[in-house]
Amino acid sequence: MTGHDVIKRPLITEKTTRQKESSNQVSFEVDRRANRIEIRKSVEKIFKVKVIGVRTVQVKGKIKRRGRILGKRKDWKKAIVTLGTGERIDFFEGA
Repeated sequence: MTGHDVIKRPLITEKTTRQKESSNQVSFEVDRRANRIEIRKSVEKIFKVKVIGVRTVQVKGKIKRRGRILGKRKDWKKAIVTLGTGERIDFFEGA
């Protein structure tokens, strides 16, 4: 897998914004088969930053209902990446 196959998209929520400001941590949705080492190498290669640690979480998809029809959202994997001191990743540089 290449770096862009491992990292699918950044997660930008209120919680991840607070983590970014206080703990210098950034969250990504990653491929479910990727391990911590692959995630670390991909982030370092794509964003050119130093990664201190990687934590992963398997997120279960929610069951949703539309009238009588039940559906399920997909399961996915989240990676919380801790960056080194002085390192930064800006997703919205122009904003």
